[in-house]
Parts: sequence; C-alpha cells; structure tokens
Amino acid sequence: MTRLYSLLFLLLASVCVVAQKNEEYLDVPLPREWNDGEYFNQTLPPDDKWWQDFEDPVLDSLITVASMNNHSVLGAMENIRKARAAWRISQGNMMPTFDLGAGWQRAKTSGNIAQTMYTEAWEGQFNAAVSMQWQADIFGSIYMRSKAQKMLFMASEEEYKAVMVTLSANVATTYFLLRESLARMQVLKENVNSQREIMQIVTSRYDTGLASKLDVAQSRSVYYSTMAQIPAMQATIESYRNSMAVLLGAYPQELEGWLDECCNLPDYIEPVGVGIPAMLVRRRPDIQAAERQVEANAALLGATKRDWFPQLLLTGSIGFASDEMKRLFRSKSLTWEIAPTLKWNIFSGGERVNATREAQATLDASIASFNSTILTAMQEVEDAMSQYKSSVGQIVSLREAVNQNRETLALSLELYKQGLIEYQSVLDAQRTLLTYQDYLVQAQGGSLIYLIKLYEALGGGW
Repeated sequence: MTRLYSLLFLLLASVCVVAQKNEEYLDVPLPREWNDGEYFNQTLPPDDKWWQDFEDPVLDSLITVASMNNHSVLGAMENIRKARAAWRISQGNMMPTFDLGAGWQRAKTSGNIAQTMYTEAWEGQFNAAVSMQWQADIFGSIYMRSKAQKMLFMASEEEYKAVMVTLSANVATTYFLLRESLARMQVLKENVNSQREIMQIVTSRYDTGLASKLDVAQSRSVYYSTMAQIPAMQATIESYRNSMAVLLGAYPQELEGWLDECCNLPDYIEPVGVGIPAMLVRRRPDIQAAERQVEANAALLGATKRDWFPQLLLTGSIGFASDEMKRLFRSKSLTWEIAPTLKWNIFSGGERVNATREAQATLDASIASFNSTILTAMQEVEDAMSQYKSSVGQIVSLREAVNQNRETLALSLELYKQGLIEYQSVLDAQRTLLTYQDYLVQAQGGSLIYLIKLYEALGGGW
C-alpha cells in the first residue's frame, strides 16, 4: 500500500510540472531590439491599420472590401466557430448528463417451462424515469483536455489575425504593383511621344539631305522597340488587376478597366519606427498561434498522465413504474437507483504508456515548430529592414541618374540638330533615359513593397 501511495504521488507530481516545463520551453532568447537611427527609430504600436500611413483612400477601401469578402478570411472565421464549438463540447464533458425516458412494455411468458408452472403468463408495465451519469474529474483529466481545446480555439483566433495581416499585405502589395505597372506604362508612352518627335526631326533632316538613311532607320528602330513593350506591360497590368479581383472575392470581369489612369506612386522615403523589443516580434499572430499550439499539446500531455489515476463514475436514476397507467405516479410506484463506481485500469496493453509517449512527441514537435517560427520571423524582419534601407539609397541615386540623362538627351539632340555630333549619341541617350526612368519607377514600387513586407513581418502595424 505504501508503494501504491508513492506511485500516485510521483504521477501527480509529474503531471503538475507540465505547465511549468512548458513555460521553460517557451523561454526562447530574442534580440532586445533592432535599431538604426538613420532609417528606423523606437516607437510604440498605436494601432494595426498600418496601411493608413500611405494616406491612400483607394487602398483603405480595397482592404476594407477584402476583409469582408475574401474567402480565406471567411474560411478562417468558420475555423474559429468550429474551434469554439469543440471547446464548448469539452467543457460539457465536465458536467453530468441527464436522460429522460418513458415507455410501456408488454411480455408473454411461455407456459412450457418449469418456472411458470406450465401456465402462460402475461406481463405489462408502464415506466418513466430520469437517469444521470457523471464522471467526477478528481484528477483533472477532463479539465486538461478542455484546456487543450481552449488553447486550440485561441490559436484559431490568432490564425484568423494572421490571415488578416497576410491579406492586408497582399492587397497593398498588389495595389502598388499595379500602380507601378501603370507608372511604367506612362514612362513608355512619354518616351514613345519623345521618340516620335525625334524621329520626325531625323526624317526632316534626311529629306533636306542633312541626315543619312541610317539615322532614319535607327530612330525608327528605337521608336518601334519601345512601342513593342507596351502590349507586354498592358498584359502585366491586367494580371495584377485579376489578382486584385481574387483578393477582393470578386470575378476579374468586375474590375475590368479599373484604375486605368496613372497616378504617381507615394513618395514614402522617411524614417520608419521599427525599434523592436523582443515582445514586439512575439506579437505576430503566427507566433501567438504556435505558442497556443504548444500550450494545447502540453495540456494534452498532462491529460494522458492523469489517465493513469482511478476514475470515479456516478450513475443513478429516479422514476416511476407500475403495471397500470393510473397508478404510475403514486408514491408507491417511485423507483430510484444510485451506483457510484471506482474504476482503475491496471492493464491496457500499453495503450496509456504509448498515449503519453505520443503526446510528449507531439509537444516536442510543436516546441520545435514554435522556435522555428520565431527564427523565421526574425529573419523576415531583418531582411525587410535591410531591403527597405537599401531601396531608399537606390531611389536617391536613380533620381539623379534620370535627371542627368534627361540633360544628356537634350544636349545631344541640340548638338545633333547643329550637325556637330552623330545621331548615335542621341540614340544612346534615348535608350539610357528610358532604362533609368523604368529603373526609377521599379525602385519606387519596390521600396513600397519592402515596407509592406516589414509591416507584415512585424505582424501588422506598430
């Protein structure tokens, strides 16, 4: 008996340390802060509507529509409802169950058996009763399983938030990629117009004998090569427009012709507050969801260990029974029964041992996944910060390059009109200007995309 008590004490102690051990697993070291005073500074999170920093009402409307109609969001909401229902079911297992039954039976006993003295017998009975069953959760097995379902429910809420963060980032990214493509289309059209004017100048000079036919052919070549890029860019614009339709939960035809006019990309080159204590990365929904998964698996491990203890089952019923309906609810017809039962499994073919081993392995796997999620989050933040910072410097240099190439084209064209240089210099200036204008637009769009990635990497606004 002393050994039995010792065994019970050891099992109970091992179960009770699960939660404490779980907290130790979650104590993952994180960088205290990332801080670069030139581009980034320490701030506190005011809200999660980070896209409003772009001050673009169209983007605000798109994210609002997507949050209501996107099917991934709707699916995540249904997953929350499902997880909540599972949690409520697990809570219900802690309560007794009551059943109400009423019936009538009629039976005939054979007259050809000794017990009835070879006389046929008819029996009839009316009955109505309420029965009850309840497992007293003395050692907390049911409670731990209910706690696991609660953690899974909380994880589903975090997964919904993660879907919202990803959706907002995808809408913003697609929107700015579309606007970047429209801006690149505008650059192509402006260069086509400029190249057409230069081609007319070269043709006029050829007609007057001041230019060679080679100059005309080269001017036409650069003009038509630029024209050839317009259909491909239009296809890219349509592709982004179709992607936006899917994010909004709409058919592509519904956005046909939407946002055809070009507008300048936001000139968003300014310090961004992302000084991060470790807790700011931990607020990412995917990290929160992974942590809830760890807690759920820890609770399930505790439940499997508590299954080693005895179970106290309580069953009972109270009702009425009578061979005549008119006497069914009289005091003499009252029947009742109560049957407390103590059940302790002493052999299950290794089922409980392996159930505990499986739960432990599941917990360890979820801890590894949690740590991996944190490392991935840190990498994404570092990458986004580095990319945004480098893109800012790239924009500054490309702006100067575009300005210098515009001046180069103007000067070379003027010298060509005076007959002081060959047309090849004008041709090179045209091509170079188009290239760097396109690079500049892509760099501006890329900077916005990197900034969106930074918001997403930090789990939303801050």
